[in-house]
Amino acid sequence: MAKGAIGDEEARSYKEDGYVLVRNMLDTDEIGLLGRTAREDRVLDQHSYGRADGEGGTVRLSLWNHPTDTIYGAVARCESIVNTAEKLLEGEVYHYHSKMIMKDAKVGGAWAWHQDYGYWYRNGVLFPLLTSAFIAIDRANKENGCMQVIRRSHELGRIDHVTTGDQAGADMERVNEALKRLDLVYVEMEPGDVLFFHANLLHRSDRNRSDNPRWSMICCYNAARNNPYKKSHHPCYTPLVKVSDTEIRNAGRKRFADSLDDAAWLEPSKDLSVESLQKGAS
Repeated sequence: MAKGAIGDEEARSYKEDGYVLVRNMLDTDEIGLLGRTAREDRVLDQHSYGRADGEGGTVRLSLWNHPTDTIYGAVARCESIVNTAEKLLEGEVYHYHSKMIMKDAKVGGAWAWHQDYGYWYRNGVLFPLLTSAFIAIDRANKENGCMQVIRRSHELGRIDHVTTGDQAGADMERVNEALKRLDLVYVEMEPGDVLFFHANLLHRSDRNRSDNPRWSMICCYNAARNNPYKKSHHPCYTPLVKVSDTEIRNAGRKRFADSLDDAAWLEPSKDLSVESLQKGAS
């Protein structure tokens, strides 16, 4: 791990802009090991599913609730990333879930404009005291559908979301107005870069029409003091045991299925956030 937790200046940037990009947070060996493990992991692939983007494309992902002692869990529990999340959320955090986004060459679909809290609000999470660490496994650029964010859009508060294809997207009337006043940023990343972003930050990505894949892993954290008031398909507060950054290499030899039972996977039928939107729940 090339970095430790972020400093005060980076934390201020996050507070003002709604995100902060940390270059080379995972070094070449660590991100290479994570990428090779994910692409060779048949269990991860078997638990992947698609989300239609409403534009003819499909986003493929796997999602799990609890970190493990494998490389995925080592990344999600490593001190640099968790300590950064705790600095941003100003207190103890726990692992809300992680996912692998598999935006394959030529076929990887788009993500509609959305806020993560647009989904998680429906899970009984009272405050938007959540942050996500988006870890680039492959180079991400405009050609292969890198993430786009609207700087400072976290200050808008939660926006109503509706379904687009199999996804939940933010009310486009408000998004279009926000784009007239705020900056659109294409977040181009190199493997090992990590983007931390606020739960109310508007973000999206285009379809991957290039010859290059754009895989990424996203680790989501909730503040311990923001424990959901009701049960959902994502966990309530569970103490998070941090590990040294060096465990990323040590855990790379273990298979994903070794310490993860079926109950930890989130299958499409269990994703109640999108289901409630499709039914028009309030």
